[in-house]
Amino acid sequence: MAKSSVLSHRKPHTHKGDYGHIFVLAGSRGLSGAAILCADSAMRTGAGLVTLGIPESLYPIVARRVFLEVMAKPLPETKEQALHQSAYKKIFDFAQKTDVLAIGPGLSRNHSTQRLILKIISAIDKPMVIDADGLNALVGHLNILRTTHYARRMTILTPHLGEFSRLIGKPVIEVEKNREILAKKFSSDYNIILVLKGHKTVVVSPGKKVYINTTGNPGMATAGSGDVLTGMIAALLAQGLHGFEAAKLGVYLHGLAGDLAAREKTQAGMIASDIIEKIPQAIKRIDFCRRSSVGRAIVL
Repeated sequence: MAKSSVLSHRKPHTHKGDYGHIFVLAGSRGLSGAAILCADSAMRTGAGLVTLGIPESLYPIVARRVFLEVMAKPLPETKEQALHQSAYKKIFDFAQKTDVLAIGPGLSRNHSTQRLILKIISAIDKPMVIDADGLNALVGHLNILRTTHYARRMTILTPHLGEFSRLIGKPVIEVEKNREILAKKFSSDYNIILVLKGHKTVVVSPGKKVYINTTGNPGMATAGSGDVLTGMIAALLAQGLHGFEAAKLGVYLHGLAGDLAAREKTQAGMIASDIIEKIPQAIKRIDFCRRSSVGRAIVL
């Protein structure tokens, strides 16, 4: 994987493999959009290759709607058109060829799918970004994060307040009042990087590093926005950024792209795909800021 930031100019003698291969596991009946948004945002944030693993019957739908550059991989499914636990061997074998896994958007709470998710988290030695139904699978099974066969510090969880509330068994109101304290404890207890989404998203590492985000707006409270963030963070990981840096930059870029989208579409009128459209412009703004030695957050 490349060691340079997504913001750096790429060297002339490079190829797509230098910028990481992401394996996105997402989607189920009625939730194929989440999978598409996640895969497309990863591609737009600079990943060299993105493969989207989906229930086999959804392949014709997804292949028509996802970016042409994204590869789709049909996998065994349940009768409800969600990933079946029997897909594990195919997922394990293919994951060995990739750099990062993004797990969860639109996967569903199907029992077979949830068992599959837990097995993947516990047994595949790859950096992971876990969101949505990946987080739902961990409720009541958090010990998997401690007992995994691998000391994988590059595991990033991206819950919103409601998901984090379910993970730790505390009311949302308590989480909201003590976001930073609870985020630090969770990150330390389970040796993961936590992205606690919301107004002024909190990013915490097991080493107690904390970042409070300054970009974004209420218009980003829209279906699919979290799926876009998952893909963005995975892309930054795949390009060689450390987990905390990838999460921090991903959150900032996501919010900045959302601010740019809101300027054009209004907060009420913007949708998640508008955020994806603005990712290149957000990267360009940050790159300009770095090269001009401004050294401060961009004020929109």
